Amino acid sequence: MTRLYFEQEMLRLQEQVLLYGNTVENALRDAVALLMTLDQAGTEDIMERYREIVATHGRIEDDTLALIATQQPMATDLRLLAAILEISSELERIGDYARGIARITQLLGDNPKVPAPQAIIPMVTQARDMMLRALQCFIHNDAQNARLIPREDDAVDTLFRQVERELMNHIIADPTCIEHANYYLWAAHNLERSADRVTNICERIVFTVSGEMRELETTMRKPGISGI
Repeated sequence: MTRLYFEQEMLRLQEQVLLYGNTVENALRDAVALLMTLDQAGTEDIMERYREIVATHGRIEDDTLALIATQQPMATDLRLLAAILEISSELERIGDYARGIARITQLLGDNPKVPAPQAIIPMVTQARDMMLRALQCFIHNDAQNARLIPREDDAVDTLFRQVERELMNHIIADPTCIEHANYYLWAAHNLERSADRVTNICERIVFTVSGEMRELETTMRKPGISGI
């Protein structure tokens, strides 16, 4: 197979990752919208979309490994192909967080004992914006901006702490609401972890472009909760 074919396949895989990222971003957006409105009817759609997210991840992984196995990629090519594998995996995990948020909506039911923390809305807005810009950095080999995006994780962490404080105040006022408050806290955790996954994506982009692998500047990461 010619070098031209190899380059065309790598471009196709990059485009697949971009489309995949858009699918994941939409799922995260819609899952949070369902959470904030307690729309039970749409939660199964998120579950189904997550199954397709998993399937797409598998296809990207298979195609990438096949290209590695059948070609003789140079070092820079290998970094790009490794980035495709890594970024696809990070996106799948974000999709899992969306699925988890939909599951939380189901657990909350129609009449939870605590209102939804409004800071969740800017949390998902920030996480989605970071994700979409990181994907553009990947497509355009933009290591410079990829280094900057993780700094915005501070804003997500600040909003998460705001959610924590609000929910704690509800629990102090009415201890019987602790279960539902914890559900909302888990949802916020999933959004916080989504932003952390974007940081991982940015680190991979920098490595792909420069060969430099190091942790980018951000806040301390907290352990996340995967989809319930």
